[in-house]
Amino acid sequence: MDIANFLLTLIVVHSFAAFPSATSSKDQIQNPSIQALLLQACINVENQNSCLTNLQTELKRMPPSDHSTSLIVSAALKTTHNEAKAAIQTITTSLDALSPFSYREQIAVEDCKELLDFSVSELAWSLDEMRKIRSGSSNVHHHDGNLKAWLSAALSNQDTCLEGFEGTDRRLERSMTGSLRQVTQLISNVLGLYTQMHSLPFKPPRNVTASATPAKNQSSSEFPSWMTDEDQKLVKSSPRGMHVNAVVAADGSGRYRTITEAINAAPSYSTRRYIIYVKKGVYRENVDMKRKKTNIMLVGDGIGETVVTGNRNFMQGLTTFRTATVAVSGKGFIARDMTFRNTAGPEKHQGVALRVDSDQSAFYRCSMEGYQDTLYAHSLRQFYRECNIYGTIDFIFGNGAAVLQNCKIFTRVPLPLQKVTITAQGRKSPHQSTGFSIPDSYVLATQPTYLGRPWKLYSRTVFINTYMSALVQPRGWLEWYGNFALGTLWYGEYKNYGPGASLSGRVKWPGYHIIRDFATASFFSAERFINAMSWLPATGVKFNFFNAGLNN
Repeated sequence: MDIANFLLTLIVVHSFAAFPSATSSKDQIQNPSIQALLLQACINVENQNSCLTNLQTELKRMPPSDHSTSLIVSAALKTTHNEAKAAIQTITTSLDALSPFSYREQIAVEDCKELLDFSVSELAWSLDEMRKIRSGSSNVHHHDGNLKAWLSAALSNQDTCLEGFEGTDRRLERSMTGSLRQVTQLISNVLGLYTQMHSLPFKPPRNVTASATPAKNQSSSEFPSWMTDEDQKLVKSSPRGMHVNAVVAADGSGRYRTITEAINAAPSYSTRRYIIYVKKGVYRENVDMKRKKTNIMLVGDGIGETVVTGNRNFMQGLTTFRTATVAVSGKGFIARDMTFRNTAGPEKHQGVALRVDSDQSAFYRCSMEGYQDTLYAHSLRQFYRECNIYGTIDFIFGNGAAVLQNCKIFTRVPLPLQKVTITAQGRKSPHQSTGFSIPDSYVLATQPTYLGRPWKLYSRTVFINTYMSALVQPRGWLEWYGNFALGTLWYGEYKNYGPGASLSGRVKWPGYHIIRDFATASFFSAERFINAMSWLPATGVKFNFFNAGLNN
């Protein structure tokens, strides 16, 4: 943080204590405390005067409130939402003048439009959540988790857009950078403002209290609480014993022959669970479940029995984002007893088996099989239970907030001179609530293997109570390049075991932590890290409350 930003932060924090009680919006804008917050919301924005004017306009439209910070955040969200919508139009117009496009450029442009749509949706959700906060809703923790999850996702989408132009002459990227930078900076500002005013940045508690240990009747539970009782029953029951809405069968014995047909026929924006039973078979298709397809559940006949397979890859001229065999974006997605596979092989470089942008999604007894970039946990809150993940390079990657519990991680043979790395987590801001937590799992390395490397500046990954085979390298972790992110990342290990779990030879980076207390480790439990208690029970996927035995 530079001196100017540091001083501004001090002003903002001091101002927070001095907010006036309810006054008119016009009077609030003239207040020095409010002016400091407005500057914080527009800091580092290219056209700061325009940003301030737009913020003041939005603020004047809002009713007076005792909670001035909430008003500022709401106004900043509205301004950012408008800017994101405008960026789509601006980019579309500017790109028209640069056509024709190469195949990879065309794919990257389509990615950008979809990713900006993601940001617009996530900002709209955040606006609605701020209205609930301002209305005095008692479930503050729930709203706080939602807001930070959605803003964290919106902050990263523009980076994914620009990354899609890798392998081109970058002319289109240059034409889009200004608009995207503006949106990204505004989202970063509002996320930072909200985090500073409503919560503290991640700072694990030093002492654990009795309340940090789950009650006895909870410790055996295998379900996070964001899954309803009804969905828990769905996950545990036999497909033949549940009421399904659609049946897919490659042999023609169901209503649909492909998963894509069944998803397209499913209702849009559904608030009720829609169950698609996918019978045993190999489905050679690429499934892309869009944002409007909400609360869909795919139920297969088991790992290796119901298989969705494809071979899309970077060497075909596709972006990494678009190589996924299966991509899911609609909220509340569940999959159980399925295999998602990309057979491109290591020589084709990036080839995603499963990409997830579905908030509060869950995967139970599934297998993700690929080589480089197998599981793209791109954004939002995700839970994996009793899943298998296979790969070579960065094969669990992205910037979602993901918990992989009781999973088995298998390595495959990479290309010559490549080093096997399991994770590449992409957190870019200290205010993002993202990261990978891998508790109670198994790293079954058959190649010399590293636990992860920092894809972005604030990369965050922890392994907890996980078995590590002998080929996990003594250093544990690998640099991305040089000293990049070694002091800003947050990597941790807690009570892992097995021949590759020794801590004596681990890296000495400033951002690497040997976690020694239960309280810090419990921050990365499903209940706390992905707010699991508010949504996972509804899905029915089993989860463990943080194991009280780890505190022994």
